[in-house]
Amino acid sequence: MTSSNLQQLISPEQIQTRVMELSEAISHDYTGQPLTLIGVMTGSLMFLADLVRHLRIPHQIGVVQASSYPGASTSSGPLRIECGFLPPVADRDLLIVDDILDTGKTLSALKQQLLTMQPASVNTAVLLWKQSRTEHFPAPDYFGFQIQDRFVVGYGLDYDDDFRHLNAIYEFQETPNPGDAK
Repeated sequence: MTSSNLQQLISPEQIQTRVMELSEAISHDYTGQPLTLIGVMTGSLMFLADLVRHLRIPHQIGVVQASSYPGASTSSGPLRIECGFLPPVADRDLLIVDDILDTGKTLSALKQQLLTMQPASVNTAVLLWKQSRTEHFPAPDYFGFQIQDRFVVGYGLDYDDDFRHLNAIYEFQETPNPGDAK
């Protein structure tokens, strides 16, 4: 994989401007409420870190591990969720922070699991939303950008754990193997 496989879709400046706008909206909406942000590992880490830097309200942070895209896969497999890294969430407003809302399978299952912990509310914030693919989830409560159905990397999103470090969002275009049929 080389940078020649990448086409920039969203610049670092666009991301940071939108993250600040989302932080302002969240700060306004949750003023005076006991807020816990729950980052979905590992893709949300950059988004979560930048988001909380700009919040103007007290909040707690927790993380969950949720994955349905193992390794280099670009299609989802069985969903695994691990909530063992959460602070107490009963009676608190929860905001699930994820990198991307694709089909909605992960966020839907995660929200259902969190609701069993008796929070005051559970809402969602995603950086990217592939609205055309969303089947299992209503619109996110907060989102950065709507994107087309493309495989994207950067700013936490990966391909086989590579490219998370990039500070922009790129479309990843696989180079076909020479022996593959066209």
